[in-house]
Order: sequence, then structure tokens, then C-alpha cells
Amino acid sequence: MLLVADIGATKTNLAIFSRQDGPRNPLTEASFSSEDYEGLEAVVREFLEDVDLSVDSACIGVAGPVIDGRARGTNLPSWTIDEREVKEALDLSWVRVLNDLEVMANAVPILEEEDVETLNAGRPVSHGPVGVVAPGTGLGEGFLVWDGSRYRAYASEGGHTDFGPNNAQERGLLAHLCERFGHVSYERVCSGMGISNIYGYLKVSGYVDEPAWIAEQLEGVEDKTPIIVETAMDPEKECPLCSTTLEMFISILGAEAGNLALKLVATGGIYLGGGIPPRILPALKEDTFMKGFLTKGRMEYVVEKIPVYVILTPKAPLWGAAYYGLEA
Repeated sequence: MLLVADIGATKTNLAIFSRQDGPRNPLTEASFSSEDYEGLEAVVREFLEDVDLSVDSACIGVAGPVIDGRARGTNLPSWTIDEREVKEALDLSWVRVLNDLEVMANAVPILEEEDVETLNAGRPVSHGPVGVVAPGTGLGEGFLVWDGSRYRAYASEGGHTDFGPNNAQERGLLAHLCERFGHVSYERVCSGMGISNIYGYLKVSGYVDEPAWIAEQLEGVEDKTPIIVETAMDPEKECPLCSTTLEMFISILGAEAGNLALKLVATGGIYLGGGIPPRILPALKEDTFMKGFLTKGRMEYVVEKIPVYVILTPKAPLWGAAYYGLEA
């Protein structure tokens, strides 16, 4: 049986799959706080102690670049995952470590109608290239291409490419973040950390005043993003600073999704994954996202035909890793 791991900065999800039940039906699964453990092996041992199942192989997705079977979590730098070390430590016959976006992209061919929400119907082309953009703690990007018989998924580190502002407000954001970080990637503005960065810029620039009540809620909170998003999405709370932050984030997300669509000529579609899109789905359905996606000058006629979907199921990374592992 196959052990599957989805390793993120905040939590690690584990599951066990069998060939008989397929990649959408785990036999058992559990979630663990990543920061509570020194590494993957400790988490897996605890998981396996509590289940009456044995595994002989593993497919592991990790949020970070994978080079020669070895990866260090971009936002979990204390963890290093090496195929050879995991194989030996857990006495497995086969182990594969994949970038988390390669894992998520592998799930796309097995997604069903209820697993996605359409933002732009477009005109999908059968077997056309597919892009995946996943804002969560960080920003992941991946893609799929048709090899003549099936889709093959590939990772990228596109979330770390240079942020390109599209208006005066975004140029101000870039200048503000350049002073803090030097290099400003899309991840700095189009992820969970990006939402906090945008909020901070709008606040210090004086573009929108910060209400005293939201300042009190955010005081001393390490991760401000959930409060900012929940406030912006709540129609009973009036916080122009939170609402403007979310709108700016969505515009940038739309623009970067459109960038990937052009780079791939993703006629098979763009899929938004990660933890943030499902939480802000009503806001994504408004005009801001698609305006950012479509504003591509002479290439607007290309991107307007490209379908855009939101992946609703949080199970996609586990399913993708299982699909890869069971097919290997």
C-alpha cells in the first residue's frame, strides 16, 4: 500500500491508499501540525502507530523545489526531505518526493464536476496545456502537458518570479516592499503573506485608514491574514482597509494567473488551487479577478478563451500524490 504525504508550512497531511480503492479513496488519513515535529519521519511513525495498515511505498509532496530527490520546505526550512533517507528510515521499497504543485497538478485529470467552480467557461481545447496557480501560505505554480496518451504534471518556481505592477497603487506596493525585502516576488504579494504585506502597505501609505477596532484585533497576532480576509468577506463588518486589501490581492492573483495562461497558452484551462481561493470564492466571482486575468493588451483575445476554475476540494494534493504513486 502507498503512503501519501502533503507537507505544508503549517500542517502535514498523511493518508494511505491502495490500488484497489484508487487515488480518490484513502483507507485512512490524518493531519498534524508541522512545527510540532523535527521532521517527516517522526510524523509518519506516529501516524503508522495508530493505524492497522502496513505500507511499502510513499509519494511525498513538499512546498519547495525538489532537486535530485531532495527538498527543503520553502516556508518550513527546518525540514529536509530526502528520498533515500526516508526510504531507509521507514524501510520502504519505493519513495518519491515531488514539489507540492506537481502533486496538485497530478490531481487535475481526476477532478470531477463537484470538485471545481468555474470562473470563466472559455473555450477549452481537448488535451491543451493546463496551468495551476495555488496561493496559500506561499504561492505555488505548476502545469500539465499531454504526452499523447495522458497528462504529465510538472513543477515550477514561478511564484518566486519578479512581481510586475500594473497600476500606480501596485507600483507603490512594489516600492514599499523593495525597501523591506530587496527582491519582491509574486509570492510576496499573492499569498497569505502577500495579503498581510498589502494590508501593511495600504496602512502605512495612508491610502486607507485603519479602524481602531480592527487594529485591536490584529495587535499581537502573528498571522494577520485570516482576520483580514474574514473581515473583508463579512458584509456586516465595514472595514475599507480589509476590503481594499482583498480587492488588490485578487487583482494581482488574476494578473498572475493570466501571465501563466499566456506563458503556457493554457488552452486546457487554469486551475486555482491552494487554501485561499475556496475561502474567497464569492469575491473571486466578482469582476476584479477576471479583469486582472484579461488585461493583457494585444493578447486579450487569447486569454479570454482560456477556462478558469477554482479547485474546491482540499483533498487535491493527497489525490494527486496518490495518482502519481499508484501509477508509478
